[in-house]
Amino acid sequence: MKTIERLTEEAIHLIKNLIEIPSFSSEEEQTATLIKNWFQANKIPFKRENNNVWAYNLHFDKNKPTLLLNSHHDTVKPNQGYTLNPFEAFEKDGKLFGLGSNDAGGCLVSLLATFTHFYAEKKLSHNIVIVASAEEESSGSNGLNSVLKQLPELDCAIVGEPTEMQLAIAEKGLLVLDVTVKGTASHAAHQNTDNPIYKSINILNWFNSYSFEKVSEVLGPVKMTVTQINAGKQHNVVPSECHLVVDIRVNDCYSNVEILKIVTENVNAEIKPRSLHLSSSSINKNHPLVQSGINLGRTTYGSPTLSDQSVLSCQSLKLGPGNSLRSHTADEFIYINEIKEGIELYIKILSGFLLNT
Repeated sequence: MKTIERLTEEAIHLIKNLIEIPSFSSEEEQTATLIKNWFQANKIPFKRENNNVWAYNLHFDKNKPTLLLNSHHDTVKPNQGYTLNPFEAFEKDGKLFGLGSNDAGGCLVSLLATFTHFYAEKKLSHNIVIVASAEEESSGSNGLNSVLKQLPELDCAIVGEPTEMQLAIAEKGLLVLDVTVKGTASHAAHQNTDNPIYKSINILNWFNSYSFEKVSEVLGPVKMTVTQINAGKQHNVVPSECHLVVDIRVNDCYSNVEILKIVTENVNAEIKPRSLHLSSSSINKNHPLVQSGINLGRTTYGSPTLSDQSVLSCQSLKLGPGNSLRSHTADEFIYINEIKEGIELYIKILSGFLLNT
């Protein structure tokens, strides 16, 4: 069995290789191969479908509950603010720079090292399945959601995203609405009391001022934000429609369907949700997995950002090295020590959960 120090060295080597291979959502073929190579080098059988790669612990027992470890290996595209080569794993002052280093390369390699550490352990309370998933950044159809039907029933999960190794015990869901305000087209010189742009004012004010009654203890209130508005093509023509896009971050007190119903009842417009499946996620603060982290001095909080937790039906915890504020920024980086600490804490938290429950 490899030492934790050796696994950590190999994990850092792997993240450097991952950074240097572009892996935009749905274009992760080569990074999936790197992850496959990790399993092969550690003599761990694995499965691959599209660009998702997964494996089970050696002593998998169908009579035991199953813990999922998951993080993703796709990235967004680099923004124009980069001053460094996003595909060069550049190390300076304890920082490892490169696209995907923080989101979520550090989490992924730390979980791979952790899974490998526990792979051959005989006396686990739970089975472990690890999934290195694709298309997380785009919520694509060939990501984690496409693999779930092949996995056993999941009891709980850790989703690796940068949380500074604090315990995100809840995550807001996402509901995006396309809102079409209809009116009557006319020449701008003529009187028109059915101008859809003017009609949109009351709708904009509603989205801006409406407060949902239920406020989550962990996630706070539901947040609605109009992020796009579009109408008209010529200065002298009143358009027949005004289009709005609304981003709604849903707490764990409501389902996306319930939010849609409330909006529909209050807004006089055509409303179409882009999807209803990106739901809020949570895990009970008293869950043994969370308590294991709390016993190690970790704090709990609610996360406003979306992850692959949204496609899981089991209780799930978001946890990983790195800082969410660095995600999708120019010259993205993670501290090498964050990866080392991440592996150490993952192993300690899982030891408290898998070996003592």
